[in-house]
Amino acid sequence: MRGHESMTDPRTLTIALAKGRLADQTFDLLERMGVDCAEARSPGRQLVLWDRANDIRFVLVKPSDVPTYVAHGVADLGVVGKDTLLEAGLPLYELLDLGFGRCRLCVAGYAEASGGSVSHATFRVATKFPNIARRWWGEKGVPIEIIELHGSVELGPVIGLSDVILDIVETGSTLVANGLTILDEVAGGITARLVCNRVSLKMKRERVLWIADGLAAQLKEKR
Repeated sequence: MRGHESMTDPRTLTIALAKGRLADQTFDLLERMGVDCAEARSPGRQLVLWDRANDIRFVLVKPSDVPTYVAHGVADLGVVGKDTLLEAGLPLYELLDLGFGRCRLCVAGYAEASGGSVSHATFRVATKFPNIARRWWGEKGVPIEIIELHGSVELGPVIGLSDVILDIVETGSTLVANGLTILDEVAGGITARLVCNRVSLKMKRERVLWIADGLAAQLKEKR
């Protein structure tokens, strides 16, 4: 079984994806380019899948791990949300804004928490984006305590674990349902991005640009 091709091997292009909507929408575009994504769409328990005709290897990983796989060169390309890229802060080339998965990165909570004036000494922030939180409040000169959560972040203010949350917001309906409101926008225009390993862009330039240009052409046709 082929599983350890080097990133410098011009025969194989490796793409890191996270299972779910971003991967499915990426597969839709790739299939219109002539890439066989059948095995990647039905992986079962497999984490490494192939389009052998085009010598493309897909690896399915956690969303937060996509930048790491690409930065370390075990994947040449990756599709990941801009929020994850901002959090990771790794040296990657961002080749294309795919335009889907659109959301915003926002601070949310109860209105009285908007100025950071709370009864306790430290402003508590629940988030799965600790690096972004440190930068955001650090620039404002506000000391914070970061409480890392990876599910149902909205519960933080509701049950008194945190004063606010920093999280992605699509429709805002979950916030409204829990009595929370958007207090500030940290980053708008959060969408899926195609990213590339720096060495891969040099060593596999033709193949990388075939994917990037092909995806761009498919996006243009959809508009």
